Amino acid sequence: MNKDGSGVINEILPRKNHISRKVPRIKGAGSRGERLEQIVASNIDNLVIISSCKNPKFNNRLIDRLLVCAESSHVNSVIVINKTDLDIENNRAGWIELYRKIGYNVIETSVVNNEGIDKLRDALNTKVNLIWGQSGVGKSSLLNSIYRELNFKVGEISENTSKGKHTTVTSILKNVGKGTFIIDTPGIRELDPYGVRQEDLGHYFKDFVPFIHDCKFNTCTHNHEPGCNVINAVREKLISEERYHGYLNLLETIEDDMNF
Repeated sequence: MNKDGSGVINEILPRKNHISRKVPRIKGAGSRGERLEQIVASNIDNLVIISSCKNPKFNNRLIDRLLVCAESSHVNSVIVINKTDLDIENNRAGWIELYRKIGYNVIETSVVNNEGIDKLRDALNTKVNLIWGQSGVGKSSLLNSIYRELNFKVGEISENTSKGKHTTVTSILKNVGKGTFIIDTPGIRELDPYGVRQEDLGHYFKDFVPFIHDCKFNTCTHNHEPGCNVINAVREKLISEERYHGYLNLLETIEDDMNF
């Protein structure tokens, strides 16, 4: 540290992984040249994906895109479904069953009812944790309930859009003790994974993997190709139709790496 408070980079250490996305589209800008890589964080142990049951509504499509970011970077994922106190109808049950069946750790939480707080604390313990999700899903409230000293600002839900208002404007790394680190990020409303090719996307959907190697073509995109075993698995209800439609939606947004 220099006397004026500035720092000096003495060495750049290798990183074991990083989470990134395409730079969000700029309204009114051209489609080319705007989708560069935006690195969110590196050397991550857990990508903690937080969604809410309501206010804002549960967003499985965004969860699946975040899971692709994690899988493509070899980062463990933890799915947190928050605000369970608002889900009186228990609409979350089917999603929890689906993601757990695929093999993900799903934690149900409610700050109001103090539900799942200890389970989430255990999942974060001694790890470097990137916390990601939409604005308003309760990221800051959850972290404040586990680590009282953080005192993150808690936002509100817009009455007009039912979406969260941004309270975190930049990524913040906090050491909360015992080798546990929290990276709090600004809420997101759109996400396109960076550097994923069309023929590789299916490998980042864990429920597709058992069927991929029996496709007729090794470059199969599981969209229209004859002899696609993934499509057969969807027809036989071995793969969730909703997950598959989310996959097709993401496939349409992917350009080959040569276009970057």
